[in-house]
Amino acid sequence: MSLDKYVSFATKSFTLPDICIRIRSVLDNPRSSANDLGDLISLDSSLTAKVLRLANSSLFRFPSQVESVSKAINIIGGEALYNLVVAETANTAFKYFDTKLIDLDKHWFDSVYCGMVAKQLAKASNIRGSERFFVMGILQNLSELVIAKRSPELYKNYIEQDNDMLLGARQIHHFGFTFSNCSGTILESWKLPLVLYYPVMHANDMSRQAADSDIALLALASRVTSMQQNKKTDADIELFLEDIANNSGVNLDDVANAIEFADRETAKISMLIH
Repeated sequence: MSLDKYVSFATKSFTLPDICIRIRSVLDNPRSSANDLGDLISLDSSLTAKVLRLANSSLFRFPSQVESVSKAINIIGGEALYNLVVAETANTAFKYFDTKLIDLDKHWFDSVYCGMVAKQLAKASNIRGSERFFVMGILQNLSELVIAKRSPELYKNYIEQDNDMLLGARQIHHFGFTFSNCSGTILESWKLPLVLYYPVMHANDMSRQAADSDIALLALASRVTSMQQNKKTDADIELFLEDIANNSGVNLDDVANAIEFADRETAKISMLIH
């Protein structure tokens, strides 16, 4: 089955909640204000509670309590708030594509772990809007659930085949594309911003890792996650391929700090969104 058919299956099966589209519309309207955004989010009490819990979590580490959406907008900005809403939506999407072939709780935990590592690495390299890396890390392997649900037999062959091929190469061998490429294309079809879907779409593209720091950082976070969460198979994975090392802007100390942070905080954050 082609990538386009998996993307079509995903986008027809699950659509972004209206609140995501409306928030995006407010952010893209130069006439809109922070109050407009706050009023919109406040209409959904459950979403408001989750966003405030995330704003007060270790993701941001504010010195004082953030007790209102308006204060959250003033402190972290509208784009950061939008990214938190997308992260919350991701959990719903993961559940929608649940399949017996994948341990959903582990898949969600690993995805949040990747997001935590990616955010910390982005922060260490002084990239603006580091919270978007949290969202990208979470969404990078969304398509694995989509593929397993749509093509269970093909996915079973993929996970059961024991060989020495790198993960991305195995995915291309079995499906003709990588999971990150499929995930990024799904995000593009959902009309998420370019800064979210483009790095996900090309995370396994080595030539782009050398040219785009966002892609290099996301690829590094993915490798760190594989090394830490799949120690039986990926403990010896090479983290700093030449292109990633040259363009990520981080070093081994930054990676160690990101791992320490993710090891300590991922369970708390994943439960806040779950």
